[in-house]
Amino acid sequence: MEINTVDLLAKQEHIETAARALKAISHPLRLKILCVIGGEEACVQDIVDAVGTSQSNISQHLAILRDKEVLLTRKDANRVFYRVGDPRTLQLIAMMREVFCRDD
Repeated sequence: MEINTVDLLAKQEHIETAARALKAISHPLRLKILCVIGGEEACVQDIVDAVGTSQSNISQHLAILRDKEVLLTRKDANRVFYRVGDPRTLQLIAMMREVFCRDD
């Protein structure tokens, strides 16, 4: 497969989006969080229960993922739900889950 350099350079914003997402998810705990969320939606307590660390620690990492536009939020009463916002990032996470998060 040949990559056209002109096409690649024309997609600079896509490259920057990918770099931002990859940098944000490159922490072990954030990878765990994304394995828990996957293509679904999860509240903070579900993530805390699944990952097994403190709520404050999870909240700090969720804030980074939200700030880097990896995750979107939805509030329902006093609960905040998180989901992956960009379908391209979701594809990356799906591939990561397939390769690294499954039980062999």
